Amino acid sequence: MRIENIDESILPFLHNHLDLSFFLVLGIGYLIGKIRFGSVSLGSVAGVLFAGLIFGYFGFKISSSAQMIGFSLFIFSVGYQAGPGFVAVLKQDGLKYFALAVVVATTGFLIAAAWAYFLALPPGMSAGLLSGGLTSSPTLAAAQDAVQSGSVTMQEGWSNDQLIKNMSMGYAVTYIFGLVGLIMTVQYLPKLLGIDLSEEAKRFSTSGEESVGLPDNVVLRAYRITNPEVESLSLDELRDKYWDRRSVVKVKRDDAFFPVDENGLKVGDVIEVLGPRRYFAEKVSKIAEEIVPEWTSEDVQDSAQIIVENDAVIGRPLHELAIGRRFGLMLMEIRRKGKRIGYDDNTVLGKNDVITVLGTPHQIEAMGEFMGKVERDGVETDMITLSFGIVIGLLIGTLSVTVGGVSIGLGSAGGLLVSGLFIGFRRSIKPTFGQLPEATRWFLMEFGLLLFMAGVGMRAGSGIIGTLQQNGLTLVIAGICVTIIPILVGYFVGRRFLKISPALIFGAITGAMTSGAALSVVIKEAKSPVPALGYTGTYAFANVLLVIAGSLIMIF
Repeated sequence: MRIENIDESILPFLHNHLDLSFFLVLGIGYLIGKIRFGSVSLGSVAGVLFAGLIFGYFGFKISSSAQMIGFSLFIFSVGYQAGPGFVAVLKQDGLKYFALAVVVATTGFLIAAAWAYFLALPPGMSAGLLSGGLTSSPTLAAAQDAVQSGSVTMQEGWSNDQLIKNMSMGYAVTYIFGLVGLIMTVQYLPKLLGIDLSEEAKRFSTSGEESVGLPDNVVLRAYRITNPEVESLSLDELRDKYWDRRSVVKVKRDDAFFPVDENGLKVGDVIEVLGPRRYFAEKVSKIAEEIVPEWTSEDVQDSAQIIVENDAVIGRPLHELAIGRRFGLMLMEIRRKGKRIGYDDNTVLGKNDVITVLGTPHQIEAMGEFMGKVERDGVETDMITLSFGIVIGLLIGTLSVTVGGVSIGLGSAGGLLVSGLFIGFRRSIKPTFGQLPEATRWFLMEFGLLLFMAGVGMRAGSGIIGTLQQNGLTLVIAGICVTIIPILVGYFVGRRFLKISPALIFGAITGAMTSGAALSVVIKEAKSPVPALGYTGTYAFANVLLVIAGSLIMIF
C-alpha cells in the first residue's frame, strides 16, 4: 500500500467500522499515555485525548449516546468511590479541607471567567479553559451536561453542538499544559520555598497527628525445630520471646497438625508459619531451619473479607475469638464504617465490621460461617444497585427549579454524583449493600472516562487547528494561569489561615485539583505516603465542587 493512497484506502475503511476506530483510539491513546518525560508520563487521559484529536481531524466522531454512557459510568463511579471518604472527612478535619477545596475551585473559576471575558472567547470556551487548566474531566462533563440539559440560555446564533465543540477545543488546548504545569509546580515549589518534604513527612509521621501504615508482606513458610531451648519454655515464654503475636503458627508432629498450645514445641517438630517476611529473620530463624514444605493445592493461601453479622461474635474481644489458633488465619485489617482501624487483642468487634484475613479457602469458609458472611475481593458486582443507582442519579438530574427565568438543577452530573456518594457511603456502613469490587470500579471509571474523553477529542479535532491559529497562544497562557494561580493561593491560605502541615499541604492541593498524577510526584519527593492523607481530605470535596463549577460557569 502506497503512502499517498492512505486517505483513499484506510480512512474510508475506518469510517465504515466506527467500533474498530473507537478501540483504536483507546489503544493508541494508552500507548501515547505511557510515553515518559523523565519520571513523569502523560497518562491515559492525555493520551486518549491526543489520539481523539488526530482522529477527529480526519472527520471521525463518536455518537453522543455512547459518550453519555461513558459520562454516566464515570461520574457515578467517582461519587461511589468518594462516598465513604466524603463523610469521614466531614466528621474529622472536614472544615479545613473543605475550605481549601473551595479556595482552589473558586480561584480557578474566577480566573477562567475573567480570561474568557477579557479575551472575548467564544461561548463555551471558558468551561474548556476551566476544566483543562484544573485538569478536571468531571468539570468538563458537568459543563457539557449543563448545555445538553437545557440549563444554559443560548446566545443568538449558537447551537448546543457549537458550544460543546468550543469547550472541547478549549479543554484540549489547555489540558496538556495544565497537567505539565501542575506537576512541575508541585515538584519545584517546595524547593523554592525551602521546604524539605522528606523531612516534613518524617516529622509529621512521628508527631502523633496521623499515622500511615503499609500492609506487611505476608508469606507462608515451613520450618523444623532445631533449638532444644524451646522444650524448656512454657507457651507464654515462647510467645514473649519468639512470637510476634500476629503470625499464625501450626505444628506438625506424628503426621498431624495442631495449633501451638500448652503442649509447647519439641526438637524435630515441623511448623508452618504465616506471617510478615521480617518475622522469619527476626524470630523463627533463631529456633528452626527452613525446609521444603509438603503442601498440596488445598494449602494455597487466599485473602477474603468477612463481614461480622452473627450475634455470638458481636461485642467480643479478639483474644476470646482466637482467630489464629482456632481457624489458622492471619488477621490483616479491620474496617469499621469504611475506615481502617487499629486493633489489638482487646479490640471488640461490632456489627458490620469488615475483617480481612489470609489463609486457606476452607479455613476462610469456616470462619465465615462462625462470624457472618465471606466476601472475597473482586468477585461479584451488585448489578441491581449499580443499574438503579445510575437510573436514580439521572432522574435526580432532571429535577430543576426556575429562579428569575433561569432553570437551576443538579443536572445529570450532579444527580449521578449524589447517587454515587449515597450508595458509596451506604456501602461503607452496610458492607452487604451495593458491592462494587475495586477492580470493577476501576474499570467503570477508567473506561467511562476514556469513552467520554475520546468523544471530546474527536469533537475538538475538526476545529483544533483553527482554534490554535486564532486563540492558541492566549488560550495556553490563560490555561497556565488557571493552573498555577490556584496552587499558589491554595498554598498561602492553607498554610497561613488553615494551618495545614507542610507534609500535607501539597497533597491536599493536588487533591483539590483531583490529580493523581501530581500526587504521585509529591509522594516521590516526600519519600513517604504521608501527602496522600491531605489528598484524601480535599479530593472528596473537590469531586463535588468542580462538578458544580462546571455547571455554574456555563449558566452564569
